[in-house]
Amino acid sequence: MSGRILIVEDDATLRYAISRLLERDGFAVDLANDGEAGIDAARSSEYDVVLLDWMLPKISGIDVCRALRAESAVPIIMLTAKETEANRVLGLELGADDYVTKPFSSAELVSRIRSLMRRRAIDLGDQRQVQSVGGVVLDLARHRVEVDGATVQLTPTEFRLVSLLASDPERVFSREEIMRHLWQSAFVGDTRNVDVHVRNVRRKIERDPPQPERLVTVRGVGYQLRPV
Repeated sequence: MSGRILIVEDDATLRYAISRLLERDGFAVDLANDGEAGIDAARSSEYDVVLLDWMLPKISGIDVCRALRAESAVPIIMLTAKETEANRVLGLELGADDYVTKPFSSAELVSRIRSLMRRRAIDLGDQRQVQSVGGVVLDLARHRVEVDGATVQLTPTEFRLVSLLASDPERVFSREEIMRHLWQSAFVGDTRNVDVHVRNVRRKIERDPPQPERLVTVRGVGYQLRPV
């Protein structure tokens, strides 16, 4: 599986190392060395994945992520040396699909990229028409979601999460099951990331997000989607 990757990284040595790694694996690679150049590149071309450093000159990686997500569904992987949960959560809440902490292994990075690309290919190629659970209606072919008749915007990862839960309403899915579905990879990352995506989805589909009725936690087991 080949694809086109945009690397937005200000460390020239790391930028070169990642680009050579991905080119050896058959990817086409474009480079940007600051946030402003990253936004310009992402807007001028189409990419399968954007690798986005957290700390960037001119415009921070977080602000680049926010800007891209406001206008595009391109998969985004944040690259960062920041290890705190708060930073990981912030990146995911702003729409990043994955979060890789430096230093990372070559095998892990390539696996994460290919996993995102497989997910996107499946999502774009899925010709089933609709999943409906109560007031939540997913149009899988068009990648659209309506809640109680109103359109809501989900990131690609959020959409895939809801689609999984809607495929078997009221079944409880464990965090591990959800991560395996989202990443389709041995490198599934921190299962706590599921909680962040669930919280983001609740803000968009629940009438009262702090008291969810649709996307419900089953303590000690996982999550289920209920018809409401």
